[in-house]
Amino acid sequence: MTERCDIPRIDTTLLHALMEKVSEFGDTADGGVDRPVLTDDHKAARDWFCGELSSRGYKVLVDDIGNVFGRLDLAGPDAPVVMIGSHLDSQPKGGRFDGAYGVVAALSAVETWRKEVTERGITPSCNYVIVDWMNEEGARFQPSLLGSSVYAGSLTRDFALSRMDRDGKTVEQELRRTGYMGSDPAPRPDCYLEVHIEGDSEMEKAGARIAPFIRHWGALKVRIEVTGKQNHTGPTPMNERQDAVLGAAYIIAKVRELADTAADTLYTSVARVDISPNSPNIVPGKAVLFAELRAPEPDMLDWSEAELRAALPVLAQKAAVSAEVVAVDRRPAGRFDSRLVSLAEAAADDFSYPKMQLDTIAGHDAVAVNATLPAIVIAVPSVNGVIHRNDEYTSPEDLAAGGDVLVNMIRRIDLAGGSLDKAAGAI
Repeated sequence: MTERCDIPRIDTTLLHALMEKVSEFGDTADGGVDRPVLTDDHKAARDWFCGELSSRGYKVLVDDIGNVFGRLDLAGPDAPVVMIGSHLDSQPKGGRFDGAYGVVAALSAVETWRKEVTERGITPSCNYVIVDWMNEEGARFQPSLLGSSVYAGSLTRDFALSRMDRDGKTVEQELRRTGYMGSDPAPRPDCYLEVHIEGDSEMEKAGARIAPFIRHWGALKVRIEVTGKQNHTGPTPMNERQDAVLGAAYIIAKVRELADTAADTLYTSVARVDISPNSPNIVPGKAVLFAELRAPEPDMLDWSEAELRAALPVLAQKAAVSAEVVAVDRRPAGRFDSRLVSLAEAAADDFSYPKMQLDTIAGHDAVAVNATLPAIVIAVPSVNGVIHRNDEYTSPEDLAAGGDVLVNMIRRIDLAGGSLDKAAGAI
């Protein structure tokens, strides 16, 4: 396909400048960032971003769960609204591109389109909202997608505000401390767009530069408490020990066994274990496991949960401890809006960018939002498939390609008067 030369491209100078600046907040000096939600570094990044929005004439809004919105009205009060964004919080010792790229690309894309309509004398038909969702990562407070899930109505605000970190601090306390307990009404758009690094190597292998996600896997976030009896690791006879970590180890192995039994249709992990009292010479009395089960089909998730629950008593008995599931956060599987998939592909074709379709196994704020309005995530390649690590990297050229597609999607939606049914065909 011949590349069209009359389509505006992302302002790469702005995109890369914003990307470099946001990467300073929580910089770990080894290429990554450490910016968990509602920490001082996260607050600093949000303060900077709100300043960027305000200086460019956006109306900055903060809702009562700490989501940040920048609204730009180009087409009048009753015009369709397009929301674009992602999140500025990171994993501990995570990568600089995950989430933050989607936020700065959103601002860069809207600014590029605003300049285009001004210079060409185009009358805009849509208004725009840039969003930075609160607690996408779920590293400090569980579950993930917290702000977007409250926004979409799948979690209550009271539940979200009461979430507690390892130190006993709640979301409500930290929102107030950082100044992001807002009271503004949240904008309600007609669609939501999000651009993100892939976090896998499928695009690299296929030589693709753009990939709309067509389907999102479901997930169960399962918290399991294993209770034994605290005692000394020296004199306590081995046959009298009630070691909570030993029981946890049996359960962790079972969680992996489930994935091995259902190869490629079930992904599992236990990536966090909280041990009490966590001393090297005390038989641990308690271990709390944070297990995750991910699958594209509800039946597989139902099966894996049932298998895990059935196995717990037997596994616990092997270590002379008890084990119970104390919480399950459920995220259903689903599909992104097919019109937005077609739109992303048409936008990529205008630049002759190689493309492919993918599922997303990871969660994104668009997954939560997709339950209430048309939404999509568009992926760009991750070098070597790395994500959630300091060497996470996407080339400047691929960052720009994702920005080009985002601008073109905005352009097509605007030219179609906000109609998603017509946007893929708008030229």
